[in-house]
Amino acid sequence: MSLKSFGAGLLAKYVVSKQKKWAADPVGTQQKVFNELISKAKNTQFGKDHGFDHIQSPQDFARKVPIRDYEGIKHYIERVLEGEADVLWPGLPLYFAKTSGTTSGAKYIPLTKDSMPAHLNGARDAMLCYINQTGRTSFVDGKMIFLQGSPELEEKNGINYGRLSGIVAHYIPSYLQQNRLPSWETNCIEDWEEKVDAIVEETIDQPMTVIGGIPSWVQMYFERLVAKSGKPVGDIFQDLEFFVYGGVNFEPYRNKFESLMGRQINSIELYPASEGFFAYQDDHNDPGLLLQLNSGMFYEFVPADKFFDADPPRLTVGQVELGVNYVLLVSSNAGLWAYNVGDTIKFTSLKPHKVVVTGRIKHFISAFGEHVIGKEVETAMEEALAQLDFTVSEFTVAPRVNPAEGQLPYHQWLIEFDKPPDNLVKLGEILDASLCRQNSYYDDLISGKILKTLEIVSLPAGSFTRYMEQEGKLGGQNKVPRLTNDRKIAEALISL
Repeated sequence: MSLKSFGAGLLAKYVVSKQKKWAADPVGTQQKVFNELISKAKNTQFGKDHGFDHIQSPQDFARKVPIRDYEGIKHYIERVLEGEADVLWPGLPLYFAKTSGTTSGAKYIPLTKDSMPAHLNGARDAMLCYINQTGRTSFVDGKMIFLQGSPELEEKNGINYGRLSGIVAHYIPSYLQQNRLPSWETNCIEDWEEKVDAIVEETIDQPMTVIGGIPSWVQMYFERLVAKSGKPVGDIFQDLEFFVYGGVNFEPYRNKFESLMGRQINSIELYPASEGFFAYQDDHNDPGLLLQLNSGMFYEFVPADKFFDADPPRLTVGQVELGVNYVLLVSSNAGLWAYNVGDTIKFTSLKPHKVVVTGRIKHFISAFGEHVIGKEVETAMEEALAQLDFTVSEFTVAPRVNPAEGQLPYHQWLIEFDKPPDNLVKLGEILDASLCRQNSYYDDLISGKILKTLEIVSLPAGSFTRYMEQEGKLGGQNKVPRLTNDRKIAEALISL
């Protein structure tokens, strides 16, 4: 055993011990975070505008601070971008994480000295939990690759900005730098196709033990490895221990991954965002993600079916229930306040608090009142993959509101198959039956002859990659929404 792997085992025990302490007192932990946030921010412009001096409880906070998305906080962000201090959080942020927005154009999310540790430690602690659970430490001596955005940063009024994954790359500890791939120069390549080819060249002969990234882009990397070597990825990287991912559900990709791997592989799910590192899988056999209650973020949860009400309830960790779909709000030491992250989650455990991401509050289909969410279509696909012999590269779902004359409207599934099933009709029946079981509104619409059963469009190979390239979103942390309530993406895919 190397000194590094021995040290990793000790650190794992320490981190898990601390984790268990705060997780055992969720209400007290969150109250402490809440008190610190309000106290530190009371003299900021936002704090003064919202009477932080008079906020004593989460209930006071909910009365004084309305729910906001990026548009609602943008005028404060713009002041910070101009170099004004003490606007949302004391001082100036260290960075802005620049992301793409649907209604706001580019979004600039502040990252402060206080908020950075959560971004830096989340993935590390997830891997330490794996070590503590399995006792396996040897992977820390191998090479680790993380497919991410460019670490090159730009500057605006003295504040650096760039992609979150690129910012985090500047903080990789020196003891891990020699293990980390790809090289700095390769990570700086902006063209994704060129970057993947360069990563293949750099890594194909390396003793890789950990791979991380969004599943769809790691899948592309795997395909290039197999094409170049003529061997399964598992033969190329015989010591590959596990796959670390976040951003999308891995299950619809798992069959294709294992086909490319030539064997099964353990996986660890993370829940990172520019707004904060919210949760990670502390037990690789349990799909629930441990909510980070001790990381400078105060959470509120709004029942998704009441989110668009005039005055929706805002619950804290002590008030949530299992199995309810909630919209996630966060207030943080980065200067976000009652901020709508846009994600919907469900609690799978309350001892400790664990969640699964169920979709996006804006990414659903409810053209007919069915309110089908991302988790439901992904579950349907998982059930179909378990019953039929096929693999999927990518898929998305959209409503067909105005079908041909004489037809009922329906949901259209646009699927890029790696290996198509023998019978598309049977696949459609399995998907539709699963949705009916999961969603009573959809079931009522089908049985009431308001909707007809779904239809499948089989897309040519490479369709989703070409679409993302056309949109200027190929690679990095970008992904195609699993479902939409309009046909913009569907029509673009069909027309390619």
